[in-house]
Amino acid sequence: MRAIVTGATGTIGSRLCEHLRHQGATVVPWDRRQVPIDDYGAMERFVREVAPDVLFHLGAVSQPSDWSPAAWGSNYEWASELAWLTRTLGVRFLFASTSMVFSGAAPGPFTRDSRPDASEGYGGAKRQAEERVLSQNPQARVVRLGWQIGEQPTGNNMVAFLEARMREEGRVEASTRWYPACVMLEDTVRVLPALAWAEPGVFMLDANERWSFHDIALALNARHGGRWHVVATEHPVLDQRMRDDRVAVASLKQRLPGLP
Repeated sequence: MRAIVTGATGTIGSRLCEHLRHQGATVVPWDRRQVPIDDYGAMERFVREVAPDVLFHLGAVSQPSDWSPAAWGSNYEWASELAWLTRTLGVRFLFASTSMVFSGAAPGPFTRDSRPDASEGYGGAKRQAEERVLSQNPQARVVRLGWQIGEQPTGNNMVAFLEARMREEGRVEASTRWYPACVMLEDTVRVLPALAWAEPGVFMLDANERWSFHDIALALNARHGGRWHVVATEHPVLDQRMRDDRVAVASLKQRLPGLP
């Protein structure tokens, strides 16, 4: 298999590239310095030269409040162009979206029938990008991802968030009434290649069956040597969990035995 991966240096992208190469695939990262995302001709030449079987589009600006022109170009316009380009060239296209396409006002758990309603920021851009991608390329696979749980205290994952809170505030406040969509990073990179060969459509990847952020933070704290001071709170009150019986992913309990 030959694959192009955008966002190849990011939290998920770097691990996905490792996994694909381990499986014997030829992986070509998308370097924005060499292939600008606002030049359709350059993008088409690049994809034609590589001649991939699949393009994994993970590249994005992920700050939830970022609504700058650069963020819009990365999160919406680039996805739109890639959807059309892959349709034209007959390349499989997997677009990584987010559980944040559902706003905080919408109660989870969300199912295949739930309608995304985020209207601003990162989630709003991703919601609109999902619609545009499927309009441009009905054969695309859109995968809504939960919060990634890696092992490293750096990057864009839950462990890094906990580490940063402890460093900056001397404690980690964790709500007993917040049920985040989340999944182990190692499971995400195993599932994404399989979904690239699934039937076209929208999929949701979440391993959290019933645990609060407080439960998860305590289990991760035990796993990482108890280096964080985790304090229970009751805010926010939020259920972001997603349910999709077509996606086979290990339960968090299997990966984090310390969960209640």
